[in-house]
Amino acid sequence: MPNIADMKWFKENFHAEVERAIAGTPFTLDLLVALACQETGDVWPILRKKPQLTLDRILALCVGDTIDFKPPNKGRKAFPRNKAHLLSVPRGDKMFAIARQALVEMGQLIPGFPVSNQSKFCRGFGMFQLDLQFFKEDPDYFLEKRYEKFSETLGKCLGELTAKAKKIGLLNKPSLTDMQLTAVAIAYNTGNFIPSKGLKQGHFDGHKFYGEQIFDFIRMAHTVPVPGGTSVLPPPPPNGAIVPPPTPVEATGPLLTVKTELTPLRVRSEPKISSPATRNVIAQLPDGHPVRAVTGTPVKKFMEIETSLVGAHIRGFASADFLVPAPADVTEIPAVALMMDAPTSGIVEVIMPRRRGLITRRTEIAGAHSLNEPDMPTRKGQTPEELRSSLNAIIDYLASDKAAHKRYKPRNGLTFCNIYAHDYCILAGVYLPRVWWTPGAIERLARGEKVEPLIDNTIMEMRANALFRWLRDFGPRFGWRQTSTLTKLQQEANIGAVGLIVARRKQDGKSGHIVAVVPETNDHRATRNAAGEVTRPLQSQAGARNFRRGTGTLNWWKGDQFAESAFWLHA
Repeated sequence: MPNIADMKWFKENFHAEVERAIAGTPFTLDLLVALACQETGDVWPILRKKPQLTLDRILALCVGDTIDFKPPNKGRKAFPRNKAHLLSVPRGDKMFAIARQALVEMGQLIPGFPVSNQSKFCRGFGMFQLDLQFFKEDPDYFLEKRYEKFSETLGKCLGELTAKAKKIGLLNKPSLTDMQLTAVAIAYNTGNFIPSKGLKQGHFDGHKFYGEQIFDFIRMAHTVPVPGGTSVLPPPPPNGAIVPPPTPVEATGPLLTVKTELTPLRVRSEPKISSPATRNVIAQLPDGHPVRAVTGTPVKKFMEIETSLVGAHIRGFASADFLVPAPADVTEIPAVALMMDAPTSGIVEVIMPRRRGLITRRTEIAGAHSLNEPDMPTRKGQTPEELRSSLNAIIDYLASDKAAHKRYKPRNGLTFCNIYAHDYCILAGVYLPRVWWTPGAIERLARGEKVEPLIDNTIMEMRANALFRWLRDFGPRFGWRQTSTLTKLQQEANIGAVGLIVARRKQDGKSGHIVAVVPETNDHRATRNAAGEVTRPLQSQAGARNFRRGTGTLNWWKGDQFAESAFWLHA
């Protein structure tokens, strides 16, 4: 698979020409990088390392796709299905000679292609792979080998992208998100895009779908700068995911603050109270939180507002009765300040101390100790695929549904969602406490004192309600930030990030709940509506019902028993 070094080579050689060609379109350099990686990533990344080959020769050898039709209904169905099919059209004999020779020449440099079969020939031509099915429409493009020129293959690609973006309603947007760019690429591959399928559409190679590959490549390309420039995103931390920064607030209306003096202020997706009252609630804002009005004019006693809450971009409608002009010293919406490296002084991580030689196992009833079994899997890798694979290995290792794993098994009315979430996060390399400092210990740490962790003295066990508050109060210090939608949460989990949903109970002493949002697999997927929005993310949990992967109950965190909830994300 193409890597960061391959993308760097592409940008060094082609970025200027691509940027000129995409000017005035919603397409990006990184989309074209991703398409080149997906379409001929098994060719040019190998050829570029052969010093005897010039750039022009590498481009000329960017050919592929030798699959024939296999009766009764397998293999290639488009023209030309096989050699005889190609020879049956005008000038098909000349095209076969070119396509056959292209296979022979590439096969001399890259092993594994079926060169010995005299009936085999290539059907994809150019770095962006214009398919031979278009031979009937534009035979001269193929017969004159125009695909060997980067400008020609780029032009064909952009023409097809433009047509497909128009077809799926994205052409006239000034810019496109990574997901929207991937949707255009999927349409480029299949002719259409079905939002409810998410990324799992397009050509399936037996492991991943075309859409998944493109999205991964786009994110990876974001970390590669053009010569003399800066990258769209910084490189991720070691064994961490490529996660974009929070969406900025763009509203320019009056600056207001929340003033309820009672409970958090509900933000709704529409200017009315739904039935039940929580159905259209998309966020809850704490007292004193600043917001921007979109227009400043109430609609049915609701003000349309925009804000950012610990990184979560929120735009919706809130009761105008609980919004007042911001104080003079509040001039902007504060941005979340994440600390990607664990703090080494002041309020630092803490785990439950253990006696020498004590092993905490999944098969034992849980206490305050973290797991420390030998050979535990961890999240590791430099690509989204490697990160997803390691997260799935962690899920299957913890196996919350396994009867022998008493650590997570509900008993005597007790459930252990907090312990499972802690174990998942710790193995994934991010901190979510099983025990945390007491208020008195925090005061001492803040003064710079050294504090020994002692259970029920300076540290205490953390349950789901306490984890809700910990994430709110300390999460950003340890790299956590909120996100506002299930779609964003699932999207980042799919790229290898760690996601959580946590809900706090109204009644203290009653159990809250916390689950991990995990990468989708071919067998387990999130639920999406017709617009492509995630309505039930793929979750992994311990609780009243333990499961490794499932979509759970719709909007369980909006249940009447919960006071508030949040979606959290860690790269």
